[in-house]
Amino acid sequence: MRLSTALVTVLGVVLVCVAGPLAAGDGTLSPELAKQLRASAKLDRAGRALHNALTNNEDLKALALNREIVRSHDDVFSHKIKSKKITNQRASGRCWMFAGLNVYRPAVIEKFNLKDFQFSESFLAFWDKLEKANCFLEDMIEMRDREPFDREMDFLLKDPINDGGYWEYLTALIRKHGVVPRSIMPETALSQNTAVMNSVLERVLRIDAAKLRAMAAEKKSVEELRKAKERMLADIYRILVLNYGEPPVKFTYRFVDKDDKVGEAKEYTPLSFYEQCVGVDLDQFVTLAHDPTHPYNKHYELRRIRNILGTPEFHYVNIPLEDLKTITLKCVLSDETVWFGADVTSDMDRADGIMQVDLFDFGSIYGVDLRQSKADRFLTRGGVPNHAMTLVGVDVRGDKPVKWLVENSWGEERGNKGFWTMYDEWFDEHVYSIIVRRAYVPNKTLKLFKEEPVELPPWAPMFALPQ
Repeated sequence: MRLSTALVTVLGVVLVCVAGPLAAGDGTLSPELAKQLRASAKLDRAGRALHNALTNNEDLKALALNREIVRSHDDVFSHKIKSKKITNQRASGRCWMFAGLNVYRPAVIEKFNLKDFQFSESFLAFWDKLEKANCFLEDMIEMRDREPFDREMDFLLKDPINDGGYWEYLTALIRKHGVVPRSIMPETALSQNTAVMNSVLERVLRIDAAKLRAMAAEKKSVEELRKAKERMLADIYRILVLNYGEPPVKFTYRFVDKDDKVGEAKEYTPLSFYEQCVGVDLDQFVTLAHDPTHPYNKHYELRRIRNILGTPEFHYVNIPLEDLKTITLKCVLSDETVWFGADVTSDMDRADGIMQVDLFDFGSIYGVDLRQSKADRFLTRGGVPNHAMTLVGVDVRGDKPVKWLVENSWGEERGNKGFWTMYDEWFDEHVYSIIVRRAYVPNKTLKLFKEEPVELPPWAPMFALPQ
């Protein structure tokens, strides 16, 4: 339902009229301005009907849903990659981990002829939390002489630890700690619902940060601070064990293939399991991004964005949108699952699994223009990469992608049994990064990774920790 043309015109006129007094005055919301605004909001019959509809419905999205888009929607794809059971991160921010492991799952399934297979996300989440805690405390030691309201210090203290991450976080964890099957370290009630646990960990780490700063003020040495840090990490480790269980050092496992043939039981370490049973070369993947606020064909690095101390900072090459899509299409048509980071706060219907620009027409309801460029949304934090998923199909017409098939990690109850249809226009507006094998990236782009990166601060929009 749309507001009448007359009402929209009146609103426009009033806003123009009050612009003068606002510019000339002190900028306060004066009684005179409030009176003008009240007069501008007089509703005609259509406006009153809209007011009644809005104030008697809790589901604003249902009223705003663009029925033209829904009617024209279909979930037919010209090319699909074979995929298995949909995973479910539940009430946790581990999308980056689930999406990344969904890239590796097919290697195990194919190698051992399995019906399905799932890695233990709890195992990796345990080590991710402990490594992040160590990074935070080490940052506090390094920055012990900084003012408490230093911007970088403030950034770290606002969010000492959380569930979010990137592909690079996952590969760093696998290189150091390996992987295990889900049955070896299954999910727990708190691994699937992390908010309260995270709040406790944050409190502990902030208390520890204050202790380290107090020790530094007493001129304690770095060696003494690190000894204290080790004691602090013991507390974090115990909390994690109580929530997740203790990660295995060794375990025995055997595969049962899709014909119910039972394999030989073997003993593994988490690292040997990855090497022998997964074996995907972690170094063959690169991060490519579309950030319209920075020059293209440049190498960028975000400072202090890592989950394991001593590993490289989060870095990527920024390329034009069409180049990003060309590489993505090439991968999917070659049956390569593509990890991608996107903003899922806009134009995404969780009931039917549709992702399309203007899917929810709030502008017509309220009589305002909500259009904004991708660059402006990025700069004003109206759109940042806050969720990671994988691409497992595409619908191509005349050599151009029309829509993409998305595998999510929100369970089968959301979307179309866990899958989503992402229209190409939505890709243009809301996709910010992809992870692909080097083999699908032009040499001219790969060479950019060898260039000295342009350093960006940790609060840059590209860093929003997909969750």
